[in-house]
Amino acid sequence: MIKLLWRFGLLIIAALFFTWLADRPGTVTIQWMGREIQMAFVIAVAIAFLTLALLWFVWSFFRRIWRSPTAARDYWRFRKNRKAYESLSRGIIAAGAGDSIAASKHAAIAGNALADEPLVNVLAAQAAQLKGDRASVKRIFEEMTKSPETEALGLRGLFAEARQNGDVTSAMNHAERALKLNPRLAWASSAVLQLQSLRKDWQGAAATLQQQAKSGLMPNDESNQKQAIMLAAQALAIEDTDSAEALTLALKAHKLDAGLVPAALVAARIYASQNSPRKTSKIIRETWERAPHPDLAEVLAHAKPGDGPEPRFERVRDLVSGSPDSLEGAYALARAAVAAQRWDAARKTLEPFLADQPQARFCALMADIEEASGDKGRAREWLARAIRAPRDPMWVSDGVASPRWVPISPVSGEIVPCQWKTPFEMLAEQKPETIAPPTPVVDSTPVKIAQPAMAELPRPPDDPGLEDDIGLRNRTLAADG
Repeated sequence: MIKLLWRFGLLIIAALFFTWLADRPGTVTIQWMGREIQMAFVIAVAIAFLTLALLWFVWSFFRRIWRSPTAARDYWRFRKNRKAYESLSRGIIAAGAGDSIAASKHAAIAGNALADEPLVNVLAAQAAQLKGDRASVKRIFEEMTKSPETEALGLRGLFAEARQNGDVTSAMNHAERALKLNPRLAWASSAVLQLQSLRKDWQGAAATLQQQAKSGLMPNDESNQKQAIMLAAQALAIEDTDSAEALTLALKAHKLDAGLVPAALVAARIYASQNSPRKTSKIIRETWERAPHPDLAEVLAHAKPGDGPEPRFERVRDLVSGSPDSLEGAYALARAAVAAQRWDAARKTLEPFLADQPQARFCALMADIEEASGDKGRAREWLARAIRAPRDPMWVSDGVASPRWVPISPVSGEIVPCQWKTPFEMLAEQKPETIAPPTPVVDSTPVKIAQPAMAELPRPPDDPGLEDDIGLRNRTLAADG
């Protein structure tokens, strides 16, 4: 439409121009080879324009004839490339549909005409994967790493192949090379982080997490939480060999996540060994407000070496005074009271939590209290209830319970929060009708271990059971005797 308007405008301009010339008559005289030619000025101008148009037409005609071989060659090349791109498109569709024969056929057709097209290698690799030709897949991806345009894609393919074959070292090398090539590659960063955590390279994992936050691959809050987990794991690993460095790492982790119990425990234990009760108390209280845990109260109770049970009880009571209804606070205070032989205080602390189904640890404390009071019958009853009571809280990571805190998931090997809670599969299914001591049974059935995604990791059993079940049984039998 625009071209049509332009042509119409040019015609109007030409008509106006010749009208203007017609209103201004004149004569043009040409003398050439003894002849004299006279004509009107308007006719001379028209002849000049027609001559120029004729010359342009003749020039274009001969130019087209001169370039006809090249034009024919370009046309056939275009036609061949168009067919190749059609085959490439059909091959990608066939690969997506899982048709290995059609994908291989179209990959061969496209490869003959499009030798420099990166998508041809992608299609060929997909076709080889569908056929199960692992050697060809690896060869194609290695060829792709030689070109800057497809290097990242080739590295990802080699990483996937190495991971599938269980070659963790090669997978790590490919992921690290891709990450150096482009720090914003989410798959490479996640793979490096997972492999670092599996190898317990806590320092490297913390650095990778920091880089992910800078690159925008992970929110700052999530990055800080995972960095704190890695720093705490590193602090736990070197606490006995390098307490100064462990303290530095634990404080960094505590700054990033004040509710991380293992980091607070490491820092508090080191402060206590340095005879710094004020620093110990400060860091314990900051973490207790966010995540109460009985080990925090235990460390605070022994913040001053040499103190007796009574000062320890007072410190624990002061710690839990801000949360009187806390289950962990009640257990910590009752345990400190039992250690100080303050039986009435321990009983009063536990009473609000004994109405329904008290946990096994509460039943065990009540058995100690009743035995100290001389009522061996009630002590046996509490021991029997402890065997059938809901299980005590444990560290749960990715649905797997463990008596110890773990920084990575035993299932996937990824960095996930390890929570202090009662495992779901350990909750009591029904309330016992009586408190008669049942016959204790020790389950010797082996627990099936799930394999992690990247490499073998030791996984705690889903239901490790109450650690003191055997001890409670022996105490029950002794009381019966």
